[in-house]
Amino acid sequence: MQVVYSPRYHIDIGLHVFPTRKYQLVHARLLRDGVIKPAEVIEPPPAQWDDLGLVHSPDYLEKMRNGTMTAEDIAQLELPWSLEMVEGFRVMVGGTIEAAHVAVRERTIVGHIGGGLHHAFPNHGEGFCPFNDVAVAIRVLQHHGLQHVAVIDLDVHHGNGTAFIFESDPRVFTFSMHQQYNYPMWKPRGSLDIGLMDGIGDADYLRQLEDALPTVMASNPECLFYLAGADPYEQDQLGGLRLTLDGLRRRDRIVIDLARRNRLPMVVVLAGGYARNVDDTVAAHVATLEEAAG
Repeated sequence: MQVVYSPRYHIDIGLHVFPTRKYQLVHARLLRDGVIKPAEVIEPPPAQWDDLGLVHSPDYLEKMRNGTMTAEDIAQLELPWSLEMVEGFRVMVGGTIEAAHVAVRERTIVGHIGGGLHHAFPNHGEGFCPFNDVAVAIRVLQHHGLQHVAVIDLDVHHGNGTAFIFESDPRVFTFSMHQQYNYPMWKPRGSLDIGLMDGIGDADYLRQLEDALPTVMASNPECLFYLAGADPYEQDQLGGLRLTLDGLRRRDRIVIDLARRNRLPMVVVLAGGYARNVDDTVAAHVATLEEAAG
């Protein structure tokens, strides 16, 4: 399996609940365990500003580029502005674009050790997400002629930015299954939204997921984007669901097998993960990519 990754994803954001070092740890674990070989790792270029402009407004990109973010902007983003932060996430968006190109060209499953920044809107960032990498990658694919795409977002938090961006685009089916009474407060309507009650465990979660996937496939996607958040995990600091590590792996297998059975290209991005013990988050992300590697 080819994976996309850059060391630049490990960004200094100070003392923060978002462990950007998880990307480095996942990459190292995959190599150590022989899931991937060094030759299978693609280091991406930064996303071009013009590509970011397919989703984000010129005014917002100017603020990000020049560091003219207001205090309100930074509070909403929940990350400190720095050139390293902007450039690191620009590379991460480039990673999702690169993974999408490889997946579509080779009709395969590509893992991205990064991505899933689904809270970013066209004119602002939110919830640790400066740019919406999946939305930008989809717009790039559309520019190259792809007609129908589906997003399967299984982060514990609703994919509000992605839903908003594609709300009026019938070519993109957005499915989010998330904890209902959790961030974000405003949840724009996607194509299919399932808000789960607090404390849902493996069995109920997997049943609802399996019931929903035929609706996703009825949209006839040519490519799937899977946001495999590790934050439905029972020990996550920002989540209130009760999935075990085994339940998360079974979830991944269900979604990834869907792509395999239908011979669809798929981009797997990691999205959120904030377990009290970072090793649990890393284990969940590694398991996702092990499933993607088959």
